Amino acid sequence: MRTLANEDESNIATRMDRLPVTALHCLAVALCAFGLSFDTLEIALGSILAAVFSAPPHLAPARQLSVLLGAIYAGAVIGAPLMGWWADRHGRRRTLTVLLLWMGLTSLAAAAARDLPALSWMRALSGLALGAYPPVMIAYLTDLMPPLRRGLMIFVASAIATLGPPAAIFLVRWLTPMQPLGVEAWRWGFVCGGIGAGVVGVLTLALPESPRWLQLKGRAAEASAAFGSFDRSRTVLDVRVDPPHEPHRGGVDEPLEGSPASSRRSWPQVAALYFLSPWSTVAFPLLSGAVLAQKGFKLPDTLLYIGLSTFGPTIGTALAATAVDRVDRRVALMACAAAMLGCGAAFVATDSPLWLVAAATVFSLFLSLYIPVLSVYSAELFPTRVRASALAGAWALNRLGAALAPLFLLPLLRNAGASAMFAVIAVALLVGLLVVALAPKGRQRRSID
Repeated sequence: MRTLANEDESNIATRMDRLPVTALHCLAVALCAFGLSFDTLEIALGSILAAVFSAPPHLAPARQLSVLLGAIYAGAVIGAPLMGWWADRHGRRRTLTVLLLWMGLTSLAAAAARDLPALSWMRALSGLALGAYPPVMIAYLTDLMPPLRRGLMIFVASAIATLGPPAAIFLVRWLTPMQPLGVEAWRWGFVCGGIGAGVVGVLTLALPESPRWLQLKGRAAEASAAFGSFDRSRTVLDVRVDPPHEPHRGGVDEPLEGSPASSRRSWPQVAALYFLSPWSTVAFPLLSGAVLAQKGFKLPDTLLYIGLSTFGPTIGTALAATAVDRVDRRVALMACAAAMLGCGAAFVATDSPLWLVAAATVFSLFLSLYIPVLSVYSAELFPTRVRASALAGAWALNRLGAALAPLFLLPLLRNAGASAMFAVIAVALLVGLLVVALAPKGRQRRSID
């Protein structure tokens, strides 16, 4: 046992903070990462559907295509706050299992959809889980990870999850000319995603519940048992652990960190960042297929270019994981937003395949960094008792923005062109930069409530 005899044995949170990174921590990260990879795979299937239904023989009216692309995010607006509330009351790990199993079921139903309206309904039902999984996962991992390596471990999970989109895109591209069993390739993408999500959902039953959450709920014996699982697990990364920082004690007009007043003050700013982010981070990848189709690229080439652009984030996120806990969260967010602004402008300004792939790859790289940094930054601001629901509520606004973005931007793209579409994305990034500058300071490398 690693804990010292003179430690406060009743304080599970303090004892969790003093642990090294163990094999059980790594298992939790791996399973959560694979679950998130199927979440991102489902999102990537939206880009595939945009390309498939923007070209013959499946050319769909702009209104129907907008509904199809926005349906998954409309479902997420409902699912995220509902399941975030559920996770704060009934447990993080149990909620993750339910979400993955629901994700698998609805993906298989989407594969069997007979027409575009039925597919849109299935995407909306999938959205109930896809909207909730990322914030609940972040809340769970934030509860578990040692402060000095919290960002590292969550970024590792995000890096693994970035393999989902290229897997989906290249699978569909490979199967497009073959159509096994006479079934269209995009349907096989849903089948594979559904089976994978279901398998990972079953495997998450092997993980312990959050000891912090169990102690908060007064389940001391279960909290101690869950902590013991981590305490007995083999050390993987043994790091110097500083004594947990005391929460900042605010002045007369400044609420204490972790207090209800502090959470209420921080949430609107966090929610604004989540709402603004899909106008760039979701809208650009989702509509990139339509942009390439508009530029005259054939479907196989479109899928190839989209697929190539998804490889950068895996390497970039893995490398950024080594530095994320040493950089102020707000500085990282502003740097990512500025880089996306430049890459997006380059993407819409060129017709060269080489520069299209380069711009989209670098944009995807910084996009893949922006979302994890925002997620970790937000999770650290809220106390354990409301962490999942606060994150999920903000994430619901993110999904609302993601639902509105295709409805507005796709007709704009078709009627006014890529430059007009990107002007809206640029405004969202600039407003986001201003909100980040005014947001609370991050809590990297510090204990959480």
